[in-house]
Amino acid sequence: MRRLRPLTEAEVWARCYGGWDPTVTLVKLEPRRPRYELRVTGEDLRRGLEARLDAREVEPDAEAA
Repeated sequence: MRRLRPLTEAEVWARCYGGWDPTVTLVKLEPRRPRYELRVTGEDLRRGLEARLDAREVEPDAEAA
């Protein structure tokens, strides 16, 4: 089905829950600021893990021995 316009929050709520409850209010929050600057990024951690996995010795199989 193709929509002519996006649905509003109230229209979505009405479709999902059958109506708008006056006790429900919408609150817009500002994005959270980072608390402190990290020294290592997630990409640095991933690369370090891959390097450690590549560097470890391969254990011989018990069946092959």
